[in-house]
Amino acid sequence: MRVLRVGERALLVELAGGEETEAFHAELLRRRAAGALPAVREIVPAARTVLLDGVADPDRLAAELARWTVGPLPARGGGAIGIPVRYDGPDLVEVAALWGVSVEAAVRIHTETEFRVAFCGFAPGFGYLTGLDERYSVPRRATPRTAVPAGSVALAGPYTGVYPRSSPGGWQLIGTTDVVLWDTGREPAALLAPGARVRFTVAGSTTWTRCTAEGSTTGTPCTAEGSTTGTPCTAEGSTTRGGR
Repeated sequence: MRVLRVGERALLVELAGGEETEAFHAELLRRRAAGALPAVREIVPAARTVLLDGVADPDRLAAELARWTVGPLPARGGGAIGIPVRYDGPDLVEVAALWGVSVEAAVRIHTETEFRVAFCGFAPGFGYLTGLDERYSVPRRATPRTAVPAGSVALAGPYTGVYPRSSPGGWQLIGTTDVVLWDTGREPAALLAPGARVRFTVAGSTTWTRCTAEGSTTGTPCTAEGSTTGTPCTAEGSTTRGGR
C-alpha cells in the first residue's frame, strides 16, 4: 500500500491489485459504519486506487492507514441487484469460442456468477463488475465500435459492464438489458454503487427487482454491506477513470 497526498484535503491510496483494492474499500466502509474512521467526505474506489476526499487531517490519516492490516474481501451478505439480459450480443459467439465452451455454456457461466461492483467510471452509471474467474478474461476488440447501444452487456479483461447510454466502445458485447442504469429522476440516479452485488439472469426467467436486502420492497439500490456513503456510479465530472 502506498498513500499519496492529493491537494490539501485528499489522499490517494495505491494498492497492489484489484482484489486488494476491493478489500481495502470494504474495510474503509466497515470502519466508517462503525465510527472508527476519521471524517472523510467521499470515498472513491478505482481499479487499483482509492481516493479519500475531504479529509480533515490528511497526514494523521495517512499515518494511520499505513498501520492497517486489511484481510481478504469479506463474504458478501444481503441481497443482490438482479439484471435480466437477452443474450443476443454480436460478440457472444466469439466470447464463447475464447472461453472454449458452447454459447449455451457461456450464458450459464455468466448467469451463475455473482458479481460485485469494484468501481465506477467512464460514464455516469457505468460500473466495473468483477466476479468471473480469471480464465474468462477476454481482450477488448481490436477495432472499437463507434456506437454501442444503451443497455449493452459487455466484457473486457476481467470486467463485466452495462453501457448506461449509447457511446463508442471496444468491449465484447454479449447481450442487452432494458434496466436503466442512470436516471436523474430517481434518487440516487445510479442503480449501481461500489460494493453492490449483482446477478445477471436470462430475460423472462425471473422478475427484475431493485431490492437490496432480503425481503426489501423499497427498491433502494445496493451499496456495500454496512456502507453509509451511498456513492453512486457516478456523477458527471467524476475523477474515477476506466476504459470502455
